[in-house]
Amino acid sequence: MPYVVPSHPAPPGAPPPGPGRGGRWSRTVRRIAAVVALATGAALAGPGVAGAAPAAPVAAEARAAALERVTSFGANPGGLNMYVYRPAALPANAPVVVALHGCTQSAQVYSDNAGLNTFADRHGFLVVYAETTTANNANKCFNWFQPGDTRRGQGEAASIRQMVAHAATAYGADTARVQVTGLSAGGAMTSVMLAAYPDVFAAGAVVAGIPYGCGTDVVSAFGCMSPGVDRTPAAWAQAVRDAHPGFAGPWPRVAIWHGDNDATVAPRNADELRDQWTAVHGLGQTPDRTSTIGPNSTRRSEYLAADGGASVVEVNRVPGIGHGTPVDPGSGAEQCGATGTQHFIDSICSGYWITRFFGLDGTTTPEPPVDPPTEPAACWTANNYEHVRAGRATTTGGQVYAKGSGQHLGLYNTFVTHTLKESPAGHYILADGSCP
Repeated sequence: MPYVVPSHPAPPGAPPPGPGRGGRWSRTVRRIAAVVALATGAALAGPGVAGAAPAAPVAAEARAAALERVTSFGANPGGLNMYVYRPAALPANAPVVVALHGCTQSAQVYSDNAGLNTFADRHGFLVVYAETTTANNANKCFNWFQPGDTRRGQGEAASIRQMVAHAATAYGADTARVQVTGLSAGGAMTSVMLAAYPDVFAAGAVVAGIPYGCGTDVVSAFGCMSPGVDRTPAAWAQAVRDAHPGFAGPWPRVAIWHGDNDATVAPRNADELRDQWTAVHGLGQTPDRTSTIGPNSTRRSEYLAADGGASVVEVNRVPGIGHGTPVDPGSGAEQCGATGTQHFIDSICSGYWITRFFGLDGTTTPEPPVDPPTEPAACWTANNYEHVRAGRATTTGGQVYAKGSGQHLGLYNTFVTHTLKESPAGHYILADGSCP
């Protein structure tokens, strides 16, 4: 995926799009998007994200199992395509993982590179790959910001729900063990599915995504992506509750994955997602345990259920990578994926840990707590603009404040520089001259 955007915005001063999928304005926006896409062709063909391995041919074994195209799966108001990866030894009442690709990608590209099929074979679950088209969005992004596609019973969200229902009837899948994951626009659409259908999805994993209810049109969507939108946990949680009024739980478990150097979807979105789903579960924003995982020491923060069992929310901050799905090609037990196209970044096999979080690997007991501070404090030195953009600080009235501690950092500009220390995860304090 050479570049990830929700859709190209309308020109300044243009009226907002209407709530429906079709109509003259919708068609106009798509035409404008196509023109802007052509105008930005150099950017679309530019170099990869930081930390991405050079594009290489996908290994033959990565393509060994072809996807099954499902041409009829019930009502399809969102005009999506459905593909299925079915392991050769799929058991009865198998779990389901719905996988949502990023912008400019396809179901096949996501299947070839993300690594989920490795664990579907190993643990026996069905993978449903939903796919959008240029008829829906000029850049093949899921329309996570369009009200007509993000509400229960409407548009793309309803189409994905119908895919799950079809998986149950056609493949004998277990409707009590349905999960969803996706990258970027697919990650944002994962948030949509968890909020609009909390009765359908037991868990989700949002990779480089956006909180539910952030954007309502293409212009606001760009603000959600960068610099991001800061709301209170209660406000974010209310957006989720409003998506399915009257639903009393249990709410889906949520894993959040984000690269520290993501220049497309600001890392602060991981904090806002954490705030949203911890508040939905009635939890605070201070993690119950922290640890490092994988070959690259990804920082994991876990928020445990009220009974102290398995985590219901976790945040995985991947060091040194930009915008994409973390993969770790190889044949090891914790390896997966391929870097055959951009935005699949050689780092850590997120698919292994997501499968584990979903409870699909046979793990039945929670991991033992890790007593802080096993994770070294992380420090960042940057100007105030970059601190806000990265989600380490917020801005109000032209002033900047460290997120968590609320310490005043000065004016919102590029001329004031501070060092911030993160301890615990998501809580930043001034550490000028004192950070190792």
